[in-house]
Amino acid sequence: MNVLVSLNFPSLGIEMLKKEGFEVTVWTQDLPMTREQLLQTTQEHDVLLSSSIYTLDADFLEQNKHLKLISQFAVGYNNIDLKKAAELGIPVTNTPNAMTDATADIAFGLLLAVSRKMFYMHKKIISGDWGHFRPKANLGMELKGKTVGIFGMGRIGSAFAKRCHGAYDMKVIYHNRTPNPSVEKELNANYVSFNELLEQSDVLSIHANLSEETKGLFNAAAFSKMKPSAIFINTARGGLHDEENLIKALQNKTIWGAGLDVTNPEPMKKDNPLLTMENVAVTPHIGSATIEARNEMSRLAALNIIQFSRGEPLTNLVSPEI
Repeated sequence: MNVLVSLNFPSLGIEMLKKEGFEVTVWTQDLPMTREQLLQTTQEHDVLLSSSIYTLDADFLEQNKHLKLISQFAVGYNNIDLKKAAELGIPVTNTPNAMTDATADIAFGLLLAVSRKMFYMHKKIISGDWGHFRPKANLGMELKGKTVGIFGMGRIGSAFAKRCHGAYDMKVIYHNRTPNPSVEKELNANYVSFNELLEQSDVLSIHANLSEETKGLFNAAAFSKMKPSAIFINTARGGLHDEENLIKALQNKTIWGAGLDVTNPEPMKKDNPLLTMENVAVTPHIGSATIEARNEMSRLAALNIIQFSRGEPLTNLVSPEI
């Protein structure tokens, strides 16, 4: 089989594929393929090693129904029409757990940056506005003993909760599709309803998949139920929050601050009001941007292809109906 590697991914996985005997075509340009380039080039390959930046919708899949496998270089796969892929018999795999620590670190870093207004104060230095000592100006908040609420207590949510609990003895509450007994035992965490999560959290951090159920879930109604002292963190998917509502909630002091590694839309425009707010920290979707995480993602994406070619069970199959 021949494999199209649609972005310039780390070489670890590419070398694995070559060693296994695959014919590998790698897109080495810095900019991603256009849709037309991806459509045309995919038609010449058996396997697509893709990324969440590409939209593999029903039309794309119909034009490439010859594909034997789509190996996603990401944990999320909401960019792929799974229903259509299943209809065409195209298995889809992903790279779970590769970025757990990296993303939990970003969420924790954003929390610290927001709580002490680090991004905003750094800009003060750059603008030459350090100024004199003002005892009541630019005050942040301490995190010790606060309540952290986790929406989506999976691998990343659990890792973030452990950091909060371990570093600042924060009380952990969470909302999930189902309870997570192991986290409850380890962190003395409490499962709560969605409304209770909104009402009780001093820090509310999202670690859930984007789906029809969760899209835009954090909207004006949700923000209105949160504490005016609450910090909102999203390192999952930008579509989980309504950005206009978030801006208004911050401007109206409905909530205190926000830390975002994902925005809605992406990329964020440079004149977005969030970028100049005192209690906000934004990073450009770099949750998985560590050497270790990206190498592991590359390894897992290649492993999925190798397992498929050998007829072995697919460890990271996200379309089990196939």
